[in-house]
Amino acid sequence: MKIISAWLALALPLVAGAAAPSKTETAVFAGGCFWGIEAVFQHVKGVSEAVSGYAGGSRMTARYEIVSSGATDHAEAVQVTYDPSIVPYDDLLRVFFKVAHDPTQLNRQGPDSGRQYRSAIFYANDAQKAAAQAYIARLAKEKAFRRPIVTQVAPLEAFYAAEDYHQEYAARHPRDLYIVINDAPKVARLKSSIPELYVASAK
Repeated sequence: MKIISAWLALALPLVAGAAAPSKTETAVFAGGCFWGIEAVFQHVKGVSEAVSGYAGGSRMTARYEIVSSGATDHAEAVQVTYDPSIVPYDDLLRVFFKVAHDPTQLNRQGPDSGRQYRSAIFYANDAQKAAAQAYIARLAKEKAFRRPIVTQVAPLEAFYAAEDYHQEYAARHPRDLYIVINDAPKVARLKSSIPELYVASAK
């Protein structure tokens, strides 16, 4: 019994002092084809997962062949799972506005046009809403862009993951001409302009 008690006395401080598991949160961004947004956030420090999908519409129309027609309320979006103790939400906003897309393009992004390619932030709570609105207001005040920011800030009703063949598309098809022209440069800009948030290996 004395041996067991001594062992517990040694073990309990280790348990009490053990680091608490990290708490993750999610954020949803839309800015053109989800392949590029996903590719960028997969290289952001503190992000554990980036999933391509659809936000802004109903479950019944959350399918690529319908969303791509432009006839739904959905935007091609990416759900980002992140550790706020490593990468705060404001840093995700910095990546989104600085390298992931052009927030001044209305209902289009690069070669893709249609409302499904709109610039949007789908907030999960009031804190995300306030942070997004404040960030946009600051960029506007600083005249960070030559044209007005058209990013929509809207509540996240639901997020629907896209089909499997869309997931990690840029990582699996690095030689695809679309990726080479439109998305690889975004990842390169992340590395060069925000190096403190860049990680080499995609999630």
